[in-house]
Amino acid sequence: MKRIVLTGGGTAGHVTPCIALLPELQKEGYDIQYIGSYNGIERKLIEEYNIPYHGISSGKFRRYFDPKNFSDPFKVMKGYLEALKILKQLKPDIIFSKGGFVSVPVVLAAKKYKIPVIIHESDMTPGLANRLAIPSATKICANFPETVKYLPPEKAVLTGTPIRKELFCGNKIRGLDFCGFSANKPVILIIGGSSGSRAINELIRGMLPTLLRDYQIIHLCGKGNLDERLNEMSGYVQYEYSKSELSDLLAAADLVISRAGANAICELLALRKPNILIPLPAASSRGDQILNAESFERQGYSFVLKEEDLSLTNLLQSIKTVMDTKQEFINAMNQSELNNSIDTIVKLIKETPRNL
Repeated sequence: MKRIVLTGGGTAGHVTPCIALLPELQKEGYDIQYIGSYNGIERKLIEEYNIPYHGISSGKFRRYFDPKNFSDPFKVMKGYLEALKILKQLKPDIIFSKGGFVSVPVVLAAKKYKIPVIIHESDMTPGLANRLAIPSATKICANFPETVKYLPPEKAVLTGTPIRKELFCGNKIRGLDFCGFSANKPVILIIGGSSGSRAINELIRGMLPTLLRDYQIIHLCGKGNLDERLNEMSGYVQYEYSKSELSDLLAAADLVISRAGANAICELLALRKPNILIPLPAASSRGDQILNAESFERQGYSFVLKEEDLSLTNLLQSIKTVMDTKQEFINAMNQSELNNSIDTIVKLIKETPRNL
């Protein structure tokens, strides 16, 4: 039996593509292990699939001054030593890394043991964690054609992003029933990312009396961001995060308002969901979500609203524009050739030899 170690964490976007690969890897007979941070979001998500989980120390590389910038390198070094110990014990045939800073010690440890590593980069340009890992990688999977030019040509493979097959099995009626909604009023699903977006959450909640006149609202507000004062408001439901019900909630939604993380928007594209993207601003990110959103806007898949332009008036007008022309967005998405990449990536994993 071949053994594969999956790694990645920090946000759900660094975990869900790994989860999407699980059924096919299991079908191929792989023993699957996961390395993530001690108590990151990845631990809870992965353990629900009964995959053995190994926690390591994890630091973060920040683009701004923070006292933790002085202590986190020691956490990364500790994580590297822990990854060495775990990989020596597990002796995997291959490692698949989805990125996030917890993956860097794992990839570097794999290089020491000459274990091949396949990296997946979802965004238009590689993030810092993946840039640090690229020299140690055997192959690098890219989500966007534009990304390939930023990668070593002998390592780059255009694959698209793995999308969980269960997302295609959503049922609109189940979704409406789960929320206690009627089928007579359109549904808007708001997704602010696994950690939530304060700007989006506050704006949506502030404009609920206006929105609820014409729409029903499903609000995925992120961990720790529930507002219990709104629990009894008719036509509005809020959840920190949705896992097993997400496919039904997406099926119930007529419109999705979302951040522009690559995995999230590729899921919307695959499901042909009309959407409004509100990318993280450059001031609080490296600008990858802006590039992702601009690419989708150019191709006619999405309506983009910058966070700095967020207001009750602008968001209401954006919603009206997309709802009035949603078939145009669906038609554009139907022309996309971006297919589910699970088979491509699993084939790449199978064909990558040990001890290159």
